[in-house]
Amino acid sequence: MERPEHRDTRGMVTAELAVGTIAVILVTLLFGWGLHLFTRQLLLEDTVAEVARQSARGDRVAVAAARTDAPAGTRLTITEETGGVRVRGELPSGPPGRARDVVLVAEARVLPEPGSVR
Repeated sequence: MERPEHRDTRGMVTAELAVGTIAVILVTLLFGWGLHLFTRQLLLEDTVAEVARQSARGDRVAVAAARTDAPAGTRLTITEETGGVRVRGELPSGPPGRARDVVLVAEARVLPEPGSVR
């Protein structure tokens, strides 16, 4: 009878642990990045809705306050239409040094309130 060849498996656990650790770190970074984008999108949508609401009311002071509360780098465009006010917001949110790679966009349309001064 021949003896089966015995393979040396020393170090296999170390290699598997290293690959597993790298995979966990990458998944955690991707999850964190997704959460970051999600929260920035929510902040942008809040800002756009608030600016649209205050613009429809004709409250310029509240519009200015809402603009200052916007996340840094937010570009807001306010368009007065025949049926109301439309506000579009853009927020560059890419990785450091490449902020223009990911641009979040939100838009709100609001009818003017009765009696509002515009």
